[in-house]
Amino acid sequence: MPRKLPPLSALPAFDAAARHLSFTNAAAELNLTHGAISRAVRNIEDRLGVQLFERGTRSVSLTPEGAAYAAEIAAALDQISTATMAVAAPRPAGVLNVSTSDGFAGRWLVPRLYRFHRAHRDIDVRISTSGLLADFVRDGVDIAIRYGAGDYEGAVSELLSEVDVFPVCSPELLGGEHPLREPADLRHHTLIHDGFPIDWKTWLERAGVTDINPNSGVRFDSATYATEAAVHGEGVLLGRSTLVSADLAAGRLVRPFGLELKASSKYYVVYLQSALRQRRVRAFRDWLLAESALDNQSSGKLGQS
Repeated sequence: MPRKLPPLSALPAFDAAARHLSFTNAAAELNLTHGAISRAVRNIEDRLGVQLFERGTRSVSLTPEGAAYAAEIAAALDQISTATMAVAAPRPAGVLNVSTSDGFAGRWLVPRLYRFHRAHRDIDVRISTSGLLADFVRDGVDIAIRYGAGDYEGAVSELLSEVDVFPVCSPELLGGEHPLREPADLRHHTLIHDGFPIDWKTWLERAGVTDINPNSGVRFDSATYATEAAVHGEGVLLGRSTLVSADLAAGRLVRPFGLELKASSKYYVVYLQSALRQRRVRAFRDWLLAESALDNQSSGKLGQS
């Protein structure tokens, strides 16, 4: 069935006029005349049989129908622009650009990336680390892994991993002069912080420990460095399950206590819907989800030490 479309060449004029609420400013933006903008808008109104603007002597305003239509047209034009830039952007066929955080890259992605390379030797993975959500088109990003609520406008997000928070430490701290046997024993050890929203104050309160300063200890901006400090026995980290899973599996870290807290945010795989048409993106997305499933299967085996 043929699509029912307005005059497509007139849509940018209508969009600009709706954003500026001015035919003059819209004309300046598009390098057209005031009359050309007016004719384009009138052409759409005649085709639709609906008045989109209220025209005053020196100003224009959108009718309710015009405001509703403008919102839909703006979204459609944005989508067309994104698709056009994505197709036009020159990218090497075998290069996959991945955006994620420093902590996720260092503690989860990089240690297992060799398995992806082993299965896909023709795909070169390039990783950029940032706490900011990538602009897929402008930044040339194919796929991203982000920690949050999963509501990323204009992109698809798939759940990669839920996050539990619990203390972890080197196995060496389970013995020695002050062995970690119960939460109160933390008074003899350095608390390691990595800036995560669930902090030691929250965990200690839930554990019923009131005589330890939750702000004491050593603080890192990077989860990677914080985890390394724990691995080397420098203290006890309030670890995130996703970021410490590999170290727990390898025995570099242990859980001295059973109490864990559930984080409200989660890790998501984020990409543009059209990106899955590219084999390299689809392969990496499938691999990420498969690796996460393996983590979930093994997590039951990594109980309290």
